Amino acid sequence: MIRILLTGFTPFDDATINPSQEAALALAAAPPEGCALRAAVLPVSYAAAAPALAAALTAAPTDILIATGLAGGRAAISVERVAINVDDARLPDNDGVRRIDAPVVPGGPAAYFATVPIKAMTAAIREAGVPAEVSQTAGTFLCNHIFYRACHLAATAYPGLRVGFLHLPYLPEQVAGRPGVPSMGRATLLRGLAAAICAARDHAADLAVAEGSAA
Repeated sequence: MIRILLTGFTPFDDATINPSQEAALALAAAPPEGCALRAAVLPVSYAAAAPALAAALTAAPTDILIATGLAGGRAAISVERVAINVDDARLPDNDGVRRIDAPVVPGGPAAYFATVPIKAMTAAIREAGVPAEVSQTAGTFLCNHIFYRACHLAATAYPGLRVGFLHLPYLPEQVAGRPGVPSMGRATLLRGLAAAICAARDHAADLAVAEGSAA
């Protein structure tokens, strides 16, 4: 039985819901077959997010950590390739803190690559009938922050832990009255995320297919 920790974030930027929180809790309540899956909801806080993640990892043995967050404006589930060692966001966190050109981990590597099979996960999401893409940037806000922190913990304290990050679109009610802004229904989002989890469970090696940018 593969032991998986799935994380999401609390709402932020005056929102009342966050699809990553809802998805993590829903899948922990009804996990895919063959997965011992538990959820942790992280605060949108530079000071508190990493300690909350560390506490969740300490609470029980974990083989795979899949963190999720909201990427408003994206139309597909984005499977992130790389986390970079910088916090630099236009928004403050929920504590009112805004970080500019600050390292996530002082003295840490410039970047970490995901250690889950990102292309196999993307293919599995698409096979489930859900839009998906490999993304080359997780941004520079709390999503990238926790992705980098998770990778750093794996590199320094949890050898063998595989780490990935998925960005999720808005839910439909978050874009009501905002014509042209993409969203994804709950059932579709959960189906795609479950497919990604199963692919991470089943694939030790990734697919050798092109998923990069032409730019």
